[in-house]
Amino acid sequence: MGTMSGRLSLEEAAIERRDSIDFKMVTFSLAGKDYGLDIMKVKEIAKDNEFTYVPNTAPYVRGVYNLRGDIISVIDLRLMFRLPVESKEEGTLENLIILNLKNHIIGIIVDSTNKVIGINSETIQPPHPLFGDINEQFISGVVEFDNNLYIILDAERIFGSETGPGREAERQKAEEAEAAAVETARAVPAEDYSFSAPDKVPVDLGFISETLNTFKKFHVSPLNERWVSARFEEWRELKRREGRELQLKSPEEADEFLLTFFSPFTSALFGDDYSEEIIKLFPEKEGGTVSLWNPGCGKGYETFSLACLLREAYPGLRIKIWANDNDLLGISNAPGLVFKMNEIPSRLERNALETKSGRQFNGEIRDSIYFEYHDILNGNPHPEVDIIFARDILSFQTPQSQEHLLEEFSVKLKPGGLLFLGENESAAAYGWIPVKQGAVIAYARNND
Repeated sequence: MGTMSGRLSLEEAAIERRDSIDFKMVTFSLAGKDYGLDIMKVKEIAKDNEFTYVPNTAPYVRGVYNLRGDIISVIDLRLMFRLPVESKEEGTLENLIILNLKNHIIGIIVDSTNKVIGINSETIQPPHPLFGDINEQFISGVVEFDNNLYIILDAERIFGSETGPGREAERQKAEEAEAAAVETARAVPAEDYSFSAPDKVPVDLGFISETLNTFKKFHVSPLNERWVSARFEEWRELKRREGRELQLKSPEEADEFLLTFFSPFTSALFGDDYSEEIIKLFPEKEGGTVSLWNPGCGKGYETFSLACLLREAYPGLRIKIWANDNDLLGISNAPGLVFKMNEIPSRLERNALETKSGRQFNGEIRDSIYFEYHDILNGNPHPEVDIIFARDILSFQTPQSQEHLLEEFSVKLKPGGLLFLGENESAAAYGWIPVKQGAVIAYARNND
């Protein structure tokens, strides 16, 4: 009893120390120095070099960039602050940090992106003239972490409409270029999808497909066209009864159309009945390690649910989960999820413990998960796994990317492994074999 009590007290003490973190920042380097940006201002991290040149702008304006349909300005932070820039071979990808600021989204180029670190805001010191590379008014503070000194930049002051060095004239030119790029993008015809339905339906359904892509980056394909067709019939009847137009005229209407698309317990821990259906589909495994890849893990609810179910299904085996998402803030907060009393379903509750902040999953569950910021389209270095759990993420990729990722899933699965997609997604049209348990369907490779 004494050993167990000591183990729990150490674990609770570690959680309490982590709870003292109240500020997270994305770190990067410029000219050999370490910098940080408030994670709340960072939308995502990317690599690219395809920027559209904008004439008659400042040298540090690299151009505009198509961020999945959104046209944004790109600033080379090194040139803006007159820092040295290392020469690179032509075609080398630049390191981009996409900022989500108060009034706009902007991309900045840095030497390298490092990691997300969490600190206590009380340890941040005020800026000092010692840091002469960048004007002191654009520095919110400095902090030491793991023997490294980080200069924390104030993104709003740097790129704000009045105080930033970007100048209003430069912004106006960039905005004009963005507007022209948007008009050009709108002129490109959308992909044509064919459906076997009454004569008038393809026109209306095609319009729905285009606007879902425009507003929500949802792509209709063989992966989801059965659900889209059925939902379209429901939508048409609903709009007829309401006396409203059929077309989707805003992102809010697109959200309403997609309301029934998402899988059960999205952004929530799995309920007991749903957990039962999932666990019955898990492949047989004898000894060793059971591994799972969870791309698009969101804020971590799905991942923690899966970790608990794997622990139940494979007692005595080592559990290893790779959980990825391109939501930087969500993935950074995922390891420290805290729940209120009775918020954790009974089937998962056995893996929880009480902490100073609330209910959390125990160390064994947390240690089995590797949360990592990652865009699934930028290569996936994980080894082969027994299970891939990728609900509702493929439909928000282009049809070409959907096929590419399904091929990659096939390569990443071990023999006998299973792929889980969203409730309204199907890999059958791509040659995968459905394996059903209740309302849940998984997919096996056709060569296993």
